[in-house]
Amino acid sequence: MTAQAPTVHVPRRAFPWGKLAAWIALGILLVVTLFPFYWMLRTALTFPTSIYKDTSSLLPVDATLINFKRVLGMLPVQQLVELGGTGQSINFFLALRNSIIVSVLMVIGQVAFCAMAAYAFARLRFPFRNQIFAIYIAAMMVPGIVMTIPNFIFIRNLGWIDTFQGIVAPAFLMTPFAIFFLRQFFLGVNREVEEAALIDGASIPTVFFKVVLPMTIPAVTTLGVIVFIGSWNNYMWPLIVANKETVRVLTVALGVFRSQTPQGAPDWSGLMAATTLSIIPTFILFLFAGRKILDSIQFSGFK
Repeated sequence: MTAQAPTVHVPRRAFPWGKLAAWIALGILLVVTLFPFYWMLRTALTFPTSIYKDTSSLLPVDATLINFKRVLGMLPVQQLVELGGTGQSINFFLALRNSIIVSVLMVIGQVAFCAMAAYAFARLRFPFRNQIFAIYIAAMMVPGIVMTIPNFIFIRNLGWIDTFQGIVAPAFLMTPFAIFFLRQFFLGVNREVEEAALIDGASIPTVFFKVVLPMTIPAVTTLGVIVFIGSWNNYMWPLIVANKETVRVLTVALGVFRSQTPQGAPDWSGLMAATTLSIIPTFILFLFAGRKILDSIQFSGFK
């Protein structure tokens, strides 16, 4: 008789209820986050006179692209009125240009000056370095609205009202958050790499620009994205110092567009169309810089 092989009992794996609950929670959070953007697009694609026709519908009512055409100036005002619109207008491309100018200037200024200041706090030794950095950190606790009136008086005395320099001046050179953010990354750079460059005869500026800065590109890119989005979405300060249409940024232009019917309901379809177009630049920015942002989040120093 041949001996039978012993039966091997494979333990059954427990159903991953925790993982399933995590995915369900993540899906709910994703829907809650993206639904306002979907409703904005739905309203933008709805015919102007059909906004309140079927508010329970998840699809655009009498779907049309007329709202995007009118925002882009592709339809005359008379035709808009005949189609049931309010005839409101927005100089979208001018406001878009102004927002791009302001945001790019802010990114260039803050990334350049904050990177140098952060490296100085991280590596250089000078009197009262820690005390000065503590003052910078303390400045992060001061609400931005507190500095609005002093900044406005300063800009007015310089004669920079209704100018691009007036919009970007208060935060062009540096901000406490940006310096703190980059300093933490510079502290993670291996000192031996810098010391080797110094031994080879490189100066401190050479070490910073040719050694340290290329190693922290993900962090610098992340800061640039943060500054760009903050400048792009800024509303209060540009509203205060820039009243002329020639320097009016997109956020302020959207506010003016909304308030053009003070005695009636706002033109929601046109406003949502303009808002949808206004988020495209930030979406493209995330599309191309998203990987750099993930790299900076995972950054943990250099071996």
